[in-house]
Amino acid sequence: MTNIGPSYTYKSKNSNSYILENQGEILLYSEIIKGASRVTNYFWVVILFLFGFGFFTTGFSSYSIYSNLNIPILNFTEIEFIPQGILLLFYGSCAILLSILIAIFVNLDIGSGTNVYDLETEVVRIVRKGFPKFTNKLTLQQSNIYLVYPFSEILYIELEIINGLNPKRVIYLLLKDNRRIPLTPSNQIDDLVFLEKRAIFIAKLLKIELRLKN
Repeated sequence: MTNIGPSYTYKSKNSNSYILENQGEILLYSEIIKGASRVTNYFWVVILFLFGFGFFTTGFSSYSIYSNLNIPILNFTEIEFIPQGILLLFYGSCAILLSILIAIFVNLDIGSGTNVYDLETEVVRIVRKGFPKFTNKLTLQQSNIYLVYPFSEILYIELEIINGLNPKRVIYLLLKDNRRIPLTPSNQIDDLVFLEKRAIFIAKLLKIELRLKN
């Protein structure tokens, strides 16, 4: 517990969230949302690049044999350039380009941001890092997404849990105009107990209903 002012108190819930209190009453709750900069994405970047490089090298080696090029280092396969070698070159190039694209997303940390529940002004502020775009000066600049929703527009909190081959665990903010605003990343599978407690806490904080969808 650390004092912020004469009557305000800051209390950390965990490494990704914090609470601002005044005499035991919660005034603000903020969550840090992780984006593309995760260990799993670094792993896929490396795997995709290595597989792509392997496919590309194998395909190019078959081309070197097909065109009678003298490249001893690459002459390690008996694969015919047409059609297997061409396909390997294509798949290898796609994998390398995809790994570079994911590396850019990871470096820019696409999707990261914060959820701020301000009980004083009764609004929910959502900030996310978006995709880069070109400005009028033809320079590449990363755009951010800013969303603000008053408590009066919020209908309830929804926890969607889908198991199976393509699992999904997401907390949504349901608005009165039927819009579903994700509060957690759809491609990130958090611990179910932690996610349930998180959804219950937010629902109690906003004094609204929590619904389960599965």
